[in-house]
Amino acid sequence: MLSGKTILLIIGGGIAAYKSLDLIRRLRERGASVVPVMTRAAGEFVTPLSVSALAGQKVFADLFDLTDEADMGHVQLSRAADLIVVAPATADLIGKVAGGLADDLASTLLMATDTEVLMAPAMNVRMWLHPSVQRNVSALRDQGIGFVGPDEGDMACGEYGPGRMSEPLEIVRAIEGRLTAGPLAGKRVIVTSGPTHEPIDPVRYIANRSSGAQGTAIARALAARGAEVVFVTGPADVAPPEGVEVVKVETASEMLRGVQAALPADAAVMAAAVADWRVKGPTATSKIKKVAGAMPVLEFEENPDILATVSQSGGADRPGLVVGFAAETDDVVSHATAKRARKGCDWIVANDVSPETGIMGGTENAVVLITGDGAEEWPRMGKQAVADRLADRIAAELG
Repeated sequence: MLSGKTILLIIGGGIAAYKSLDLIRRLRERGASVVPVMTRAAGEFVTPLSVSALAGQKVFADLFDLTDEADMGHVQLSRAADLIVVAPATADLIGKVAGGLADDLASTLLMATDTEVLMAPAMNVRMWLHPSVQRNVSALRDQGIGFVGPDEGDMACGEYGPGRMSEPLEIVRAIEGRLTAGPLAGKRVIVTSGPTHEPIDPVRYIANRSSGAQGTAIARALAARGAEVVFVTGPADVAPPEGVEVVKVETASEMLRGVQAALPADAAVMAAAVADWRVKGPTATSKIKKVAGAMPVLEFEENPDILATVSQSGGADRPGLVVGFAAETDDVVSHATAKRARKGCDWIVANDVSPETGIMGGTENAVVLITGDGAEEWPRMGKQAVADRLADRIAAELG
C-alpha cells in the first residue's frame, strides 16, 4: 500500500525509540522508503548503525554537517518526503515545534517543511498530562499536525497511564490512512463511545447498558477511510480500535472535557450512552452501609448535555457535521426527530433497544438515520456493517 512512498522518520530520544526499529521494518515491508533522522538523545537508546541497517539509508543527525548542508540538505530532506513521521515524539520535540524553535536537525526539518507531519507521542504519564504539553499538542493540532496515540499502559518508569507510544502496526495504519487517499484523509473526527459511570460511593455507580461495540465499530470504520479519529470512551466492554487516539473517561463531565479538548474537528459522532443524571453533591468517600429498615436518600442532578453543548457551540469549535444517537424503546422516529431539533445536531442515528430486539449488548443493530430530509430506515445488520455504512455517508457529506 505504501509502494513508492518516502517516509522521513524522525526518531526522538526516549525509551520508546526501540519501537522505531520495528516501525522501519514494517514500513519497508509495505514498499516504503524510509529516510531516518535521529536526535542526539535518540542515539542513547538505539544506535545509528541499527537504524541505518534496517532502513538501508544513511542516518542524518547533524545540522552542521558540511557535506549534507552544502546544498541546504535540511530543506531538501524535509520537502522530498511524502510524509514526515516523528516516532517517538518526545515532550521536548513537541514543545520545540509548538514554540517555533529550531536548534537541531530534527526541529529544523519540522520548521522548514510544508510536508504533512504525523507525530506518535511517547513520554511519562505525568508529562503527557501536564498542561504545558497538552497546550502544545493542541496548538500543533490547530496547525494541522496529526497524532497517533499515545496508548495507555505500563511504562518503563513503573507508572501506568496514557503516554506509551503506539505500537508500530498502529502507526503504519495511521500512515496508510494519510497516504493512500482514503475518502476521509485529512479529516479529524471525534467519536464518543461506551457508557459513563456516575459514582454513588466508591463501589456503586449509575450507568446505562452499553457495551461500546457500536461506537468502537464506527471509530474503526472512520479510521479505515483515512480519518484522524479521537476516540473518547467510557468504561466499555470491548477494547478500543487500533490506529486511533484513545481518551478514556469515567463520568459524563470527564467525557465532555475530553470532547472539548479534542476540538476543533470536522465531524463528531456522539455514540456514547451518557448517563442523564448523577448524585448531587460530593460523592460518598466510603461505602454507604445497608441499615435494616432504613433506605438511603439520594438526590440527583442533571449531567452536562454533551451532544447539545457541541451542537450548539459557535464558531470554529462547532464541527461541520454533528451526529447524535437516540436509543429508544417506543415511537423511535418521532422521539429521535424531536431530539435532533432539540439538541441542534445535524443527524440522529436512532434505534429500538427494547429488550425483545436483542440490540443492546448484541452483535446486530437496526437503525433509522434522521436528517433534515427525513427518516431513512436501514435493514438490520451487523454493527460493523452499520458503522461502515455510516462512515460512507459521513465521507460523502464531508467530501
